[in-house]
Amino acid sequence: MLQLERDAYEALPKSAERLLTELKYVYTIKNKRPNTRPSMTLRPILMTLTALSIGGCSVADVTAPDLAALKEPALQHRQEKGPPGAPAGTCWGKTVSPAVIETVTEQIVVQPAEILADGTVVSPAIYKTETLQQIVKERRETWFQTPCPDVLTEEFVESLQRALKARGHFRGGISGEMDARTRAAIRRYQTPQGLDSGILALETGRQLGLVAVERDVQ
Repeated sequence: MLQLERDAYEALPKSAERLLTELKYVYTIKNKRPNTRPSMTLRPILMTLTALSIGGCSVADVTAPDLAALKEPALQHRQEKGPPGAPAGTCWGKTVSPAVIETVTEQIVVQPAEILADGTVVSPAIYKTETLQQIVKERRETWFQTPCPDVLTEEFVESLQRALKARGHFRGGISGEMDARTRAAIRRYQTPQGLDSGILALETGRQLGLVAVERDVQ
């Protein structure tokens, strides 16, 4: 049994080896006794890491869940063709930023103060408090051109996922599906550029090298 554990330990990749060493250290400190070989508590972990290694996976491949994908809204398809003046045959996406309303409390003078010429206050001003709602930011619609549905093939989405993963935005396996995880990655990439949307913009596709850049023909 010890020889089997030793062989399995030596077969682990360096990342898994470090992880197991750290686990053994924590276990040793907790129990306040030396631990020179995998204990019964650590054996299931060792076997799991070994199975991952044999299966061609590394510890780095086990990614944390993408919590942003759980909040990513579903796409809504509407009959609108696009903004006014949109060229025929083009496809568009739209984001709507709701109005921001703020409640403001103001003091309004009902009766001004009565003050004599020498500065003596005969009677102070009388105020009343009013609570008002003001629009701080107007509702805004933003249209942007997108790749049309016939472009969003499985191969295209796979390339998109790889491009986003290489930039640290996509978390998960390459599936070729435009799922919530992929849309969350798109949003993470586009938001710093001023487009808070999980819909792929045509310009984003060009930046990622997935859509050809049109040149003006002179």
